[in-house]
Amino acid sequence: MENVQTMNRWKNFQESELVYNFKKSPTAIAGLIIVVGVILIALLGPALVVQNPYNMAEIELVNAYKPPAWMDGGEMKFFLGTDQQGRDMLSAIVYGSRVSLVIGLLGTLFSSVIGIALGLIAGYFGGRIDAFIMRVADIQLSFPTMLVALFMMSIFGRGVVNILIALSVVGWVRYARTVRGEVLSVKKNEYVEATKVIGLPNPVILVKHILPNVFTSIIVLSTIQVGSFILTEATLSFLGLGVPITRPSLGMLCNNGFDVLYSGLWWVSILPGLYIMIIVFGINLLGDFLRDELNPKLK
Repeated sequence: MENVQTMNRWKNFQESELVYNFKKSPTAIAGLIIVVGVILIALLGPALVVQNPYNMAEIELVNAYKPPAWMDGGEMKFFLGTDQQGRDMLSAIVYGSRVSLVIGLLGTLFSSVIGIALGLIAGYFGGRIDAFIMRVADIQLSFPTMLVALFMMSIFGRGVVNILIALSVVGWVRYARTVRGEVLSVKKNEYVEATKVIGLPNPVILVKHILPNVFTSIIVLSTIQVGSFILTEATLSFLGLGVPITRPSLGMLCNNGFDVLYSGLWWVSILPGLYIMIIVFGINLLGDFLRDELNPKLK
């Protein structure tokens, strides 16, 4: 019986307007291809590259600053060239993307959990609780996101855990404000009033009867937030306040090549930056499509 229901749901999904519009949208398809490709490259990274760029036993300084294979002096073994330590740039980019993606995804997860919880509480209960949460959100929004992240990282220091905390702090506000606005509308519906009449506890009403009705906005916001957090992490790492040297990300790879950028060794910094651009571009293409399709106000 459950298998039949699952198959029916899958069939209904395949025949839905969302899937139909997706098939007609070249930009959405391109975004999905880029995102899936980046994830597969990150997951299969060790099997795709010639070395572990952070295992010193596999690195030789004699290979330092080799140009990409299509330039004079380049080698096919190091197709995208090498950096100042002799690390293969393709290997470094693949491994660095894994760190950047994990931070972007986990930062989005943590900030969404905090923001959704506060948004549900503020919108449902209202009054002083709502006023307090929204005033805190307004105060934080009065400062640029990057400034808040820089301030926190300068206090706590570099580290994956610290950057996740910083991203959670700067990211919860958008979720809280979006969810609060949706809850203010949803809680006026008759079925919500009925749940109160029959005596269901507030946590059950919030999780089972209100949250599912605001989930589409959360999906759209989360998709865009992943790309934003990858850029934020890359900026922090480029400035030397992100992940530690032992767990370098794409932003740190850009930083490593910045000193020699104008010496003709452009690939050390430019190539990781281009890969960041490709990742964020794909995520934004997919996020724009979901925003247009899942937001009823835009239809």
